[in-house]
Amino acid sequence: MPSVRLDIEYDGTDFAGWARQPGRRTVQAEIETALSTLLPEPVALTVAGRTDAGVHATGQVASYEGQPAPLGGLNALLPADVAVSACAAAADGFDARHDATSRRYRYRVLASRRRSAFERGRALWWPHTLDRTLLHECAALLPGTHDFTASTPTETYHQHFRRTVLAAGWAEQGDLMAFEIEADTFMRHMNRVLVGTMLQVAGGRRSVESFAALLDGAHRRDAGPTAPAHGLYLVAVSYG
Repeated sequence: MPSVRLDIEYDGTDFAGWARQPGRRTVQAEIETALSTLLPEPVALTVAGRTDAGVHATGQVASYEGQPAPLGGLNALLPADVAVSACAAAADGFDARHDATSRRYRYRVLASRRRSAFERGRALWWPHTLDRTLLHECAALLPGTHDFTASTPTETYHQHFRRTVLAAGWAEQGDLMAFEIEADTFMRHMNRVLVGTMLQVAGGRRSVESFAALLDGAHRRDAGPTAPAHGLYLVAVSYG
């Protein structure tokens, strides 16, 4: 059976996450419903990264077995907060999740005393103390293989907690701060807990050394809060 790759972007504000859930509005359900109208048989999507409720994506990838759907027709059937930029045949057996070699996420922070109407729902507004040097020091500790038990909920489906971070860092553009991280795979809430904890360091509420200690299998209670979902974006998935 031939495989199809979809490249997808969405505003996660009004979704209960990617994965189909009974009685909830999800990205997967919206796209599968649209595809079922265009294709002779229903398809089941496999996704590179299952984003949580409220998380956005600019570079999500999904796949299914079957024939490509017409891109114009697909987007015409999708709601305004989801768009497919490509729907094309892929190599036979292509699997968006298992064939991915890394994912890259971005978390946006508006570090300003003044809130922004235009960044509402797009970036975390942070009017508090923020030592940017300390943010950079924390991010510099992340590349490599670490035990991220402290960065995922205690009650979890994960069985293995070691992840390999390929790159991590903060970029600055005026009041906007963007934390980017690329890793082989991620755990639920991992990026949001890392951001919430780094913001504690930057606010003088914990040390860089205490952040470093979390990367060696500390308990979830030892880390900081989970940053809100609306600042997080899945921006790219790499293959091969």
